[in-house]
Amino acid sequence: MPIVKAPAKVKKTVKKTDASETAAVKKTVKRVAKKVVDGDSAEVPKKTKRKAKYIVLYSPFLMRDTKHELIGEPLESDHGRQQWARCSVSHHSQLINLDALAASAEKKVTEIKLAREDSKEYSPKSEYKVGDVIYHKTWDDVGIVRSKEVMSNGRASLLVHFEKNKEKRLVENFK
Repeated sequence: MPIVKAPAKVKKTVKKTDASETAAVKKTVKRVAKKVVDGDSAEVPKKTKRKAKYIVLYSPFLMRDTKHELIGEPLESDHGRQQWARCSVSHHSQLINLDALAASAEKKVTEIKLAREDSKEYSPKSEYKVGDVIYHKTWDDVGIVRSKEVMSNGRASLLVHFEKNKEKRLVENFK
């Protein structure tokens, strides 16, 4: 068998540029970006800058919300703008619809103004239904009952979305 030698290591040289060279390069790039078509100048459309590289999404593999990294550029399709997102925990990738995410985020932002007059005062001894508006005297906050659950000890609990305190879990029908 013939003996094969590894190639010798090559030093990498980095050319340093001064500010005037950098400015000249930027000007030429701007000139190249403009195209002249039939005497009219048309600019190349700029890419839209995404707001964040990471977003929180539901991971179907882990069955919970996790942080996802957006990969590549958004793809335009007839279903809207779509982009790949990789889970930072499990490293699974999924295709997400950015337009649908933006629409759902807008729905979350729109809040219903809850009036103190229309609410029931919260008491752990009382029972409530989903959709009831309650007023918590200690926190001086108004909220709406989102869901009801039974805890492991058999007692009932409420998931209430308050205006100031966001989501809190409260006890109901406590005797």
